[in-house]
Amino acid sequence: MAVFDDSMKMDVLKDLIAFKTVNGHEKEAADYLVDLLGRYGISARLLDVHDDRCNLVAEIGEGSPVLGFTGHLDVVDPGDVSLWKSDPFALTESDGVLFGRGVADMKAGLAAFVIALIELKAAGLPKFGRIRLLVTFGEEIGEEGSELVASSGLMDDVDGLVVGEPTGFNIAYSQKGSMDVKFSSVGKAAHSSMPQLGFNAIDPLMNLLTKANRSFRDDGEKMDSMGPLIFNVTTIKGGTQVNSLPDSAEAEANIRTVPEFDNAKVRETLKKLVDRYNEEGAHLSYDIFMDQEPVASTKDNRLVKIAQELMKPYVKGETHYLNDLFKDMPKTLQMAKNGDMLIVVSPGVTDASNLVKDKPADYPFIVAGPGNLSQHAPNEYLDKQMYFDFIDIYQKMAVNFLQK
Repeated sequence: MAVFDDSMKMDVLKDLIAFKTVNGHEKEAADYLVDLLGRYGISARLLDVHDDRCNLVAEIGEGSPVLGFTGHLDVVDPGDVSLWKSDPFALTESDGVLFGRGVADMKAGLAAFVIALIELKAAGLPKFGRIRLLVTFGEEIGEEGSELVASSGLMDDVDGLVVGEPTGFNIAYSQKGSMDVKFSSVGKAAHSSMPQLGFNAIDPLMNLLTKANRSFRDDGEKMDSMGPLIFNVTTIKGGTQVNSLPDSAEAEANIRTVPEFDNAKVRETLKKLVDRYNEEGAHLSYDIFMDQEPVASTKDNRLVKIAQELMKPYVKGETHYLNDLFKDMPKTLQMAKNGDMLIVVSPGVTDASNLVKDKPADYPFIVAGPGNLSQHAPNEYLDKQMYFDFIDIYQKMAVNFLQK
């Protein structure tokens, strides 16, 4: 008999949404999970506690193999709350659809993991092996939490990993890397009518960014493992008033890397570009403040196969938002469809960047969780039934993976 009825499942998600874990403040939510798991005989402990942030680890079962479930507690800022139809931190429901900040990314996935653990424990499962729940902080900015988890050795004996980020009833088996870069240019201030007395910091920065766009977008490298490298300048600023030459300028860029054009090659390209303009008289520098490598597994790894079979009964056409997202992707990357299900390379970065680092090429790894493309947007939403379905899916997935 199930421990949680639908009302109790909703209560857990409602409680998690209410914690305002916007780029921080995860400890209060983690304390809540420690208490919840403890009420059902599952010991959980907090790790890397500092300020109001922490990771959490909990485990059920004995011996090996070990299956990892991982999700993060932080969410992004809801932005202009006037664009929301309801309070972002109060879970609301309308016609079977749930609304709230983090409901898709990724508190529903996290709640589903926690409830799945409790249900399995109550049923005397797993009979073989262990399930290790790894809850992280700081995934949205910097992935510091998962970096600390990985460095602690908690992934060393994990034989397969499920990341509960939102995919709907689709499965990602690999993900691009991600690099965040800050470019800085130093000039000399002067009146705009006498530019010969100064040096405009914006000019070499613009030249650098234009050249970087061409270099990264038109490299000519054949990229068919994960699709093309993606380079985007995302912020730019410089100057203080219209009739003065700026003495400084800055820009930031995000780069999504692939195995054929990996982080090392990006670093090499950036150095060459900056060195070239500095040799011509510029004063440019750059700082890479996030540097996550691509994570590649195989489209037929064991967890992909298990998830495909388990999700078949739950597939409904209206939930397959990834069909539109990947409609222009080369067919070699869309992989085989299972009904309307897609087996794809994830367009986003997850904590797997740290947790799956240095694992073998065929390591069983998937991203699969309740959600859609509404994450980070106003009125973030989730189909209520999908949340319930993933609680069942995660239980079946764990038993199937661990059975001898």
